[in-house]
Order: sequence, then structure tokens, then C-alpha cells
Amino acid sequence: MPQISLYIDENTLRKIENAAARAHMSISRWVAQQLKSKVEPVYPPRFEELFGSIDDQAFVRPDQTGFDEDSPRVGL
Repeated sequence: MPQISLYIDENTLRKIENAAARAHMSISRWVAQQLKSKVEPVYPPRFEELFGSIDDQAFVRPDQTGFDEDSPRVGL
């Protein structure tokens, strides 16, 4: 497996060590997980099923203005 070297300050290293310890994983695994989540974001399972799941009368779409009220644009 490829390896990577990082040069970071002591304060950041302490934060990484603490975060890895809270997650019960090695520093290497924790950092790899963080990097992977940034370059390959993944939604939680069944995330798409949440669409339309809010049933609250206060949660409404505000009135939309028409194109005639939009700012003038410069044609290209």
C-alpha cells in the first residue's frame, strides 16, 4: 500500500492524536479516512429517502420573484 508523509505543527498533531483516540483507531487510519472523505464524499445509506420527509407547516418555500424582477445581464 502506498505511504504518505505529512509535515504538521505540534498543536495539529495533538488534535489528530486526540481525534484518532476518540475514534478508537490508529492515527494513520484516522488520517486516511479523513482524506478519503474529502476526495470521495459519500452520503449515508438511504439518504435519498429523506427527500420530502419534512412534514411541518412552517417549512414552506418562500415566494419566488419572476425573471422580470431580475438584475439586468450583459450578453456575451
